[in-house]
Amino acid sequence: MTPSPPEEAEPARHRRRVTNAIKESLRELSIQLSLLNHQVSAHVDLKDVDLSCLDLINRHGPLSPTALARRAGLHPATITGILDRLQRAGWVTRDRDPQASDRRAVEVRALRDRNAELFALYTGMNSVVDQICDRYSDPELDLLVDFLRRTTDAGQDATSELARE
Repeated sequence: MTPSPPEEAEPARHRRRVTNAIKESLRELSIQLSLLNHQVSAHVDLKDVDLSCLDLINRHGPLSPTALARRAGLHPATITGILDRLQRAGWVTRDRDPQASDRRAVEVRALRDRNAELFALYTGMNSVVDQICDRYSDPELDLLVDFLRRTTDAGQDATSELARE
């Protein structure tokens, strides 16, 4: 027996509802993480953008200021001000890049001894995420990692596209 059109439409409607719920949840997660980062920034007396750049340096550094500007999607002149603030506050150092042919080239490196301050501020969230992950099987966690990586890549692509316009 062939399903009637209303029966065929129900799986499609369900899929749309679930897909929209995922998008809505990602937007809400983005907002909540932004608010958390704002609180962390305030606790360590940094601007939100400074904390974001510090995180990029911690994760991908050492970086040249140009590479940091590209990763952050910011103008190089803006990065200079951010790096000045981070260096004055003791979060980063700028060292001559020994690999560069231009003797003026520098690389920015995070000062790891300050990381404990940041980790302590994220302890609550990290503990809850660990508890949430404990509820999932290994294959389910693998699926979530794949989804989040693909979503992150899509966000990076969308950001790059908008930055080119």
